[in-house]
This record gives sequence, C-alpha cells and structure tokens, in this order.
Amino acid sequence: MNTQSEAFLKQADTGTGTDSAADWAEVGKQRPHESAVLHVLGEATYTDDIGEVQGTLHAALGLSQKAHARVRAIDLDAVRAAPGVVAVYTAEDIPGTNDCGPIIHDDPILADGLVQYVGQPMFVVVADTHDHARYAARQAKVDYEELPAILTPQEAKQAQSFVLPPMHLARGDFKRAFDAAPHTVKGELYVGGQEQFYLEGQISYAVPKEDRGMLVYCSTQHPSEMQHVIAHALGLHSHNVVVECRRMGGGFGGKESQSALWAAVAAICAAQLKRPVKLRADRDDDMLVTGKRHCFHYDYAVGYDDDGRIVAAKVEMVSRAGYSADLSGPVATRAVCHFDNAYYLSDVDIVAMCGKTNTQSNTAFRGFGGPQGAIAIEYVIDEIARNLGKDALDVRKLNFYGRNDAEGRNVTQYGQKVVDNVIHELVAELETTSDYRARREAVRAFNASSPVLKKGLAITPVKFGIAFNVSHLNQAGALVHVYVDGSVLVNHGGTEMGQGINTKVAQVVAHELGVDLSRVRVSATDTSKVANTSATAASTGADLNGKAAQDAARQIRERLTAFAAEAYGVDASKIRFANSHMYVDGKPESFESLIRSAYNARVQLWSDGFYATPGLYWDAKTMTGNPFFYFAYGAAVSEVVVDTLTGEWKLLRADALYDAGNSLNPAIDIGQVEGAFIQGMGWLTTEELWWNKSGKLMTHAPSTYKIPGISDCPEDFRVALFKNRNASDSIHRSKAVGEPPLLLPFSVFFAIRDAVASVGDYKINPPLNAPATSEAILNAVDAVRASAA
Repeated sequence: MNTQSEAFLKQADTGTGTDSAADWAEVGKQRPHESAVLHVLGEATYTDDIGEVQGTLHAALGLSQKAHARVRAIDLDAVRAAPGVVAVYTAEDIPGTNDCGPIIHDDPILADGLVQYVGQPMFVVVADTHDHARYAARQAKVDYEELPAILTPQEAKQAQSFVLPPMHLARGDFKRAFDAAPHTVKGELYVGGQEQFYLEGQISYAVPKEDRGMLVYCSTQHPSEMQHVIAHALGLHSHNVVVECRRMGGGFGGKESQSALWAAVAAICAAQLKRPVKLRADRDDDMLVTGKRHCFHYDYAVGYDDDGRIVAAKVEMVSRAGYSADLSGPVATRAVCHFDNAYYLSDVDIVAMCGKTNTQSNTAFRGFGGPQGAIAIEYVIDEIARNLGKDALDVRKLNFYGRNDAEGRNVTQYGQKVVDNVIHELVAELETTSDYRARREAVRAFNASSPVLKKGLAITPVKFGIAFNVSHLNQAGALVHVYVDGSVLVNHGGTEMGQGINTKVAQVVAHELGVDLSRVRVSATDTSKVANTSATAASTGADLNGKAAQDAARQIRERLTAFAAEAYGVDASKIRFANSHMYVDGKPESFESLIRSAYNARVQLWSDGFYATPGLYWDAKTMTGNPFFYFAYGAAVSEVVVDTLTGEWKLLRADALYDAGNSLNPAIDIGQVEGAFIQGMGWLTTEELWWNKSGKLMTHAPSTYKIPGISDCPEDFRVALFKNRNASDSIHRSKAVGEPPLLLPFSVFFAIRDAVASVGDYKINPPLNAPATSEAILNAVDAVRASAA
C-alpha cells in the first residue's frame, strides 16, 4: 500500500486534520466516497432497487437475428399468447418520433421494416414478470429478405460506406516534408473496440403521472438527453417529463446516449398502458444491443530525421461507427485532435472516416476517441526508435512539445497553443522514481539469458485535452439549499457513476460555506431541479458542476457575510467562515446559530449557480480552434514478462504519475488513475470483440469477453499525483481525472511489444495489433522469428 493510501485511511478513521480557522479547508483532503459505506453494506439504491409501484409491469425487447435485412413479415401471435404477456408494441405504436439518435436522426427506437445489425430491437413485450417478458420476446417468427452486410471498418472504407462525411485536417506541407525526410516508415495498425461492461446494466423504470406526466428513473449519464428523447417519443413537451438518476453502477460512456433507447421504450409502454413499466436488460441482451468503444484501422506514413525527430506525419483512420452516427462524429474529432498526443507535429495530414457497418452503433467510451488517436503516433514512435536502434524514451523526449514560446514547437495541429506543458518535468520525475534506465539494462540482461520467457519495458506519456469539443456543452447549473438547522443540500446537473463527483462537489460547497463535509448532502440528479444539463462526460463533471455549485454557495456566503457585518457592526473583511463556524475578528459563532439568525432576518438561504467554461471555440469546417480549456498530463512505466511458447504474459510492475493539478480529493483521484489504468490495459490486451461471418457478436457475456480480473493487476502498482497547480482557472486549480489516465497503459502494450521484439534482438518491429491477446502475441513472436531467420 502506498503512503498516500495509508494517510487516507488514517485520516478517514480518525478524522484528524487542522481545526484552526486560518488553515481550515475541505478541498484537497482525502475523503471517502460519499456512498462508500452504502456500497460496502449493499444499501446503495440503484434503479432496480427502487421500490416498485403497485401494478408495475416488465418489458423486454425482441431483437433482430440478421445483420442487414428487410422485414417481409413478422408474426407476433406466439408472443402475445405467451404466459403473462399484457401487450406487444412495434414502431407503429410509438405516438411521437421513432428516433433516439443524439445528433443525427438516424437511430430508430424500434426498427421499422429494415434491420441493420444482429441485436437491433424490433418490438417490445410487456408482461407481468421480467422472465415472462424475456421468454415471450423470443417467440416471434420473422421473415427476412437478407441484404449485403458490411462488418469491418476496412470493408466500410473500401465501399465508401460512411455515417458522416470524412474529416480532414492538414498543417504545413506533408508531401514536401515527407519526400525530403532522411528516413520514412509506412504501415498499418488495427486497434479493437471495447465493451463498457458496467456492473449495472441498462435499465429504466417509467412511472406515469397525472396530466400526461412521466417520471423516469434511469441509469444514465445524460438525464436531459433522456428527457428530450422521451418527450419526442411521446409527442410531449419536455416539461411533461422528469428524469431522475441517483447513481449508476458504472457508465464509462455507455450510458451517455445509449440509455435513450431503454428510457424511451419504458416510457412508451408506460404511457400506452398507464401503468409503471420497468425495462432491464440482462447482460447478453445489453451487449448485443448497445454500442461499444470504436475500433480503428490506420494507414500511416511518417518521415523522420537521423535522431528520430518526426518531420512529416500522415494518417488515415477509419472507425467502425456501426449502423448509425450516434456520437461517432465527435469521437472522430477527438481522435484527430489527439493524434499528436504529447508531440509537436509540424507537417501533418490527418483523415478520419466513420465507417458505416452492420454492427451495433458504437458510442462514447472513456477517452472518447482520444486513446484511439494517440495510440497511433505512439506506435509510430515505437517503430522509429527500433529502426534507429534507440531507446523509445529518448525518441519520445525529442519530439515533445516545447515548454513555452521561446522554445517554440508549442502549437497543436488544430491551432491551439500549449501553454501549460509539464510533460518534460513529469516524465523526468517518473524516469527517476521508476529507476527506468537501470531496469532497462536489467531487462536486456534477463532476455539475453532466457530463451523462452522474455521481459519488456516501456514508458509512455499522455497529453489530454479537457472540455467538450462542442463548445456550448461546456456549461452547468446547481442549486444549494441551507436549512435552518445548518445542514446543506446540493443538487447539480452531473451524475454519479462511482467516480466521486458528488463527493467532490460536496467538498467544494462545504469549503465555500466553511462547514464540515458531514453537513453537506447531494441529492439525486433530477431534470426538474437543474434544467438543460450536459452529459457527465469528457472528464468535465467536477470541473463544470463544481464551479456551478461553488457559484451558488458563494452567493449564500456573501449574503450571510453582509448580514453578519451589519449585525456585528464590522467590515465584511473581518468575517471568515471555517470549521462550521463564522469568525468575526477571530471570535467564533456556530454556523447553526448564524443560519437561525439569518432566517429570522429573512435572508435568502438558497441559491442557484451557473458556470460556462470561458475561451472555447471550434470551427468544424477547418478543424481548428481552441477546443480545450487545459491539458492534463501523465506518464507510466510498465514491465511485463511474456512466455514466447504460449503467448501468455504478466504485468510485473507499473509506475504511474498523473497530473491532477491541485487535487480536490487525492484518495478519489488515485483510485480513478488505478481503475483507468486497468481498464485501458484490458482494452489493449484481453478484451476482444468478435463478430462471426453472419454479423453476430459472439463475445456477449463474461464467459467469452474477458475484462481484467484482480489477478491481472500488478503486484507492484505505484501510483502518484504530480505536484502541479492548474494554469487555467479550474475549480480550485484542480484537473480532470476521468479519462486521461486510460491512456497510461499504452505502456503495457508497448512493453509487450518490446518483449516480443527481443526475440529478434530488437531489430524487427513486431506486427502486433490491439488487443494483444495471447494468440496475437504468439503470432507476433512467430512473425519476428520468421523475419529474423
């Protein structure tokens, strides 16, 4: 256990900390997750735990069995006759708009005459029990007219099948620079997708209310989007619909837009029957119906000099978007914006295509295209280093962005100046603390005497932009209520999915009001309280909602200050709030007493707050602008051992250093880094999505889809936060920690590649795609051996 974790446990157990008004604070402290005790005791209420209203019915979806087909006829008689069935609905029964697409209206709630992937919902069954509904949904008889299906991004590119027009960003003169380069490398890479595999599956519970009202409890990252989709599906205004989410059992992007299908179907059934309806997916159906992280295929051409400095870079990347656009456009945009990762690229030509395939409509996943963009340039640098016989770390350092204007090389390919670059210092610190150079020599020595087991070592950096690429989404609202007993209730537009946003927002409010964290409670996200919210996504949850809640709490504190200054006859500057007291010239009065007096004097004790991130703009046509508020940085070193006879491997040690700015809660942030590292490692190594020739996803359960287990975590796992105050005016100068750490396990993938390369004395670049499963590793080992022979 590292020292930071030990300190957290000691503080959590004893409640120790400073009590003086001078240095009192609630932010920056290691505090337990606000629901930690409830989680451990099994008392945390998720959507399926909500007490069911009398008369509740259960729904299940009837799914397509073909990847691409016209529906000639569908016989639902056996479905209707099945035990417990109350009703069956198809697209023609939807009273409003049959669409749940978040941007482009190309995503029907229920297929209407055309099915475009195996698993697409065609109808919904409502029955008295969950099991009866699921059984009945499988009794339909469908007559299909099969059509040609496109299943891979490569096929989509060849057929010019896209859900959106291709994107193109260019800077400088790639052709001139490439032709003049002393060295060049060309190749291709495939990086697979990833299932979100949230522990709590997709679920919505719709309860009809008076006068055409609808209350929907939904496991979603985007309650406002659910509200809009439900209202449109029912042919109602948004004010008729309330969506509530207390917490999710994980989201990872999979509940940003794709919870809309489940919310809409539950609401449609509830509105038709005027009875509560719950729609809960089992794991197989969830994985068959919903989209995943986009897989990408890349063709690249890069020119570089004798030292390894990149002078020209071109990449064509095509993603598997699936059958509809969903969020593929923004994902591709972020991939384009993160192709540079931490490196200055002077002359670039980047094309991004969103391939239309007859598979699930892929969607958001932690990183949102950023990891897929960045891994391509890391792969290229790994190739360059091996071609030149250099340590990849030295090539990476050579290509880093400059620190300032004087050094130059500090403007991204999309035109944003990098003003807060700490990657040089961060990587230097990690290189020292991880003992990288000595371990590199030790790995080489081990491999020289070990014919079967081969070790690999790699260090990779991260630069990740924070903000929604769509500027208007960077806004948030909050409500703060102070009750007469001195307790505080907060409601904000963010959603809790285990990442600790409610804990951080509560800390911000407690700090602003000068009260102990135990006095602050955060209530369920509710569209009737804070309207028009953005998704909790893009790593902006605490940034946006923390600032909005701070604004609301600040207004209350200022009112209390003005009241106390008048009551005590002192200047407002003499008043300070800390440690659940108000101090007037150093003399304390309890917060409860102050609040009671303020209430009696008719001082407003509640307030709304709002925040909009400043300085953001983006031109989608030229793909240039200032899309990010700031950059978060990090780096990781990973050491692996690979069995070259079987392809099996083990992560022996991982060292990660992450830039969280002035962390709001180091305990939560370190936990986020650890979790993101293991999740990203799974994406790049064990989590393989596989469709058969008919287009059916065959890895649709934990029996066939392998997320990392506890045994896959390294026994030696060292995670630390880099000391760095955010240069931008973020909430208490902290930095986001949701998505950027997912790029840290690039180091695992390249450590495996390093181990495989040792088979050929480090002179051959292993043809290793991701995920680097044991089969893929063994194939790469065989390829290196064949090339070396």
